[in-house]
Amino acid sequence: MMRFTPVAAAVAGYLALAISPALCADAASVNDTARYLAGMPPSANSPLAPLTKSAHWQQHARTMDRAFAQVEKTTLAPAREWSATHLTSPRPAMFYMFSGPDFLFADTLFPKATTYVLAALEPVGDIPDILKQQRHGETVGLGQLQTAMRTLLSISFFITKEMREDISESSLRGTIPVLYVFLARSGKQVRSTELVYVDAQGDVHPEQKNAKSAAHGVRIVFAGADGAERTLYYFTTNLDNNGAKSGGFLKFLDKLGPADSFHKSASYLMFKNEFSRIRDFIVAKSATVVQDDSGVPIRYFDAKAWQLRPFGRYLEPLNIFPEGRQPKIRELFEKGAGKLNFGLGYRWRPGESNLLLAVRRPTAEKAENK
Repeated sequence: MMRFTPVAAAVAGYLALAISPALCADAASVNDTARYLAGMPPSANSPLAPLTKSAHWQQHARTMDRAFAQVEKTTLAPAREWSATHLTSPRPAMFYMFSGPDFLFADTLFPKATTYVLAALEPVGDIPDILKQQRHGETVGLGQLQTAMRTLLSISFFITKEMREDISESSLRGTIPVLYVFLARSGKQVRSTELVYVDAQGDVHPEQKNAKSAAHGVRIVFAGADGAERTLYYFTTNLDNNGAKSGGFLKFLDKLGPADSFHKSASYLMFKNEFSRIRDFIVAKSATVVQDDSGVPIRYFDAKAWQLRPFGRYLEPLNIFPEGRQPKIRELFEKGAGKLNFGLGYRWRPGESNLLLAVRRPTAEKAENK
């Protein structure tokens, strides 16, 4: 255990309040935990610093370095450029339904958002405590963490079934470790992490034992290079009609005002009647929607209310998603589509991907807000 002088103890106590409710004198800060999991060195005085000398962690760091260097070059850098060119009026809130813990694409395409809300079925899990994850000098769960992220880093999306198995079987359970990695690798400083839930009125509260809620999640406060604080929410919640009706999750989203929405690799769920509530909410409450063809069907974007701009190349959905075929979207792309020089979604190979940028017309937004 570390020994503190009275002054150092007072400083540590202050930092525990200012930085993270989970921080205590002999624990690692949430930011150092995020960096460690991401294969990045924690602060020099962190209790995690000695753990980075192990061959196990150093191999983890090399694996992470290679993976993120590759995805940065092939996907994130061109996606960032596309966003800067075409998403010129960002809203403070960004909604990413059916997301898994994919903060990476949320931040890349919507870097100016101040509140990010991600929602999916993958469990939140616990706030990781690396010092308790040691076994024979190695951090248990680093290998499973790499495995959990492998499909997103290689083909741009999580396979839900595999993801849930990976993060459930790992000692680093849940989506928080993955979110930490993406935050750290995106150059963010994690300032606090708190488990939360949404009540029936759409208000967010610190997690409580036996709290009745259809949406349990985590609230992560972080800062980027500009130092401005931003908030990331990830909620485990069922977005079908029964799930959306039974809790206050949509009320919570509604309080954040008109937002930018993003969908990719969404299993064409919003094509189905049992997901009509979340689909209708997205169309009614979004100022901008960016999505591949697996998101909201194009027929729900009224031409009088929305300006539609296609990018990339539209191909038929994979055979496992026959319900996703859309003759109207094919017609839109055949009229002329903008360039898309990165891959994402189920058709993740460059030259095969598509994006639809739907922007609500100003007159339609004014009418919606009356």
